[in-house]
Amino acid sequence: MTITFHGAAETTTGSQHLIEINGKRILLDCGLYQGHREEAYDRNKNFPFEPSSIDCVVLSHPHIDHSGTLPNLSRQGFRGNFFATPATRDLCQVMLADSARIQMSDIEYVNRKRARKGQKAFHPLYDERDAERCLRQFVTMDYHRPMIVAEGVTVTFIDAGHILGSAQVILDLHDHTTGMKKRLLFSGDVGRGNNDLLRDPETAENVDAVIMESTYGGREHEEETGARDKICEVLNAALKNKGRVIIPAFAVERTQQILVVLHELFGEDRIPDVPVYVDSPLAVSATEIFRLHPECFNEGIYEDLFSKSNPFGFEGLHLVRAAKDSMKLNKLEGPFIIIAASGMCEAGRVVHHLHNNIEDTRTTVLFVGYCAANTLGWKLRNGDKEVNIFGEPHRVNANIEILDSFSGHADHSELLAWFDRISGPKKQVWLVHGEVTRSEVLCDAMLQVHPERNIQVARLGQTVRIDGMA
Repeated sequence: MTITFHGAAETTTGSQHLIEINGKRILLDCGLYQGHREEAYDRNKNFPFEPSSIDCVVLSHPHIDHSGTLPNLSRQGFRGNFFATPATRDLCQVMLADSARIQMSDIEYVNRKRARKGQKAFHPLYDERDAERCLRQFVTMDYHRPMIVAEGVTVTFIDAGHILGSAQVILDLHDHTTGMKKRLLFSGDVGRGNNDLLRDPETAENVDAVIMESTYGGREHEEETGARDKICEVLNAALKNKGRVIIPAFAVERTQQILVVLHELFGEDRIPDVPVYVDSPLAVSATEIFRLHPECFNEGIYEDLFSKSNPFGFEGLHLVRAAKDSMKLNKLEGPFIIIAASGMCEAGRVVHHLHNNIEDTRTTVLFVGYCAANTLGWKLRNGDKEVNIFGEPHRVNANIEILDSFSGHADHSELLAWFDRISGPKKQVWLVHGEVTRSEVLCDAMLQVHPERNIQVARLGQTVRIDGMA
């Protein structure tokens, strides 16, 4: 029995972990790698394994860095099942189609530039038809409903509290060669708890080994109470003098969470009553899917869904689908707030808004989530004074603000607490989904508390074994 880390090892994107047991091959996640354009294109196009050799895929949640190459996997010969929660499957329906559209648009633009330089054209990894076809391979499983997915492998999902339908994956493994039975936990992405929308992450029991995310190793988020004060401070300062606020946000979960918070702050008269534009067809579609899955919400939002109060709608909220309406926002005088995807500023309408406004001193760009290394969002967060947008240099005159309290990822202390709550031996731990320095800081902290355990940072392409299994 082996585990090979084919993605989200020494980085945060492209989650892919291959388990081989009893002659079967189970892939945990099949995510899109995001980074430098040519490197990302090559890694996403060419799998480090033969797609037709995979027996099934177990999907932790629908974020593109975990699900984004599923259509490409099917396109290249995978014929097995994608196991996921019902909400994950429904969100993949809109997110994968959106990913296909973004690829088509971006590649069309890039290829025009490459043609002028005599360079070879790129081709999209998949199109919308591929995204639709792969949905036919989904098999949905509710939380706490064990299912045999391969010989000697039973999977159970428990709530990860990270995004609608997100799951921690419990794999009960029976190695027929040795007769050994072990329980492996794949964390997926772990939520913070006390989320505005979702339930807290659940606790797994009797775990022998863990594949654990480490996105925020060595970093602490703001406290929730402080975050409310800070967002009020940022918005009040930004919206005066006809300022505009651009919030790059993932269309799924983060956008809905921000809307709930803004609704609350407007109701308490803590921020000016200004128009809010959700400029993302995907975010609009995702919000409708959220309403279909009350089983995923915390008690407060669950009750609101069945009352007259609509946490996803309020006076002054404008949902923008058409591209022509999005372009009109560039001519609109402030003050107002735009929430637009993508959260890492690598694609989507937010890139156009940054292109038109990043040099304007009246603009505030408010980051409310993680950005992977080398993405445009990462460069802005890190204080770069000049960035390339659509291949052209732009001076960063806008005010850049960061609010990591909205992050869907547990921070350093919360990850340590999550691990400590898990029962069982937990003798082997592999840290994934983190930049190397983040993973190493978390690893050192865990070893200080648990020196008797084998805790290590997973390396890309590394193959490991669970003790006692062949």
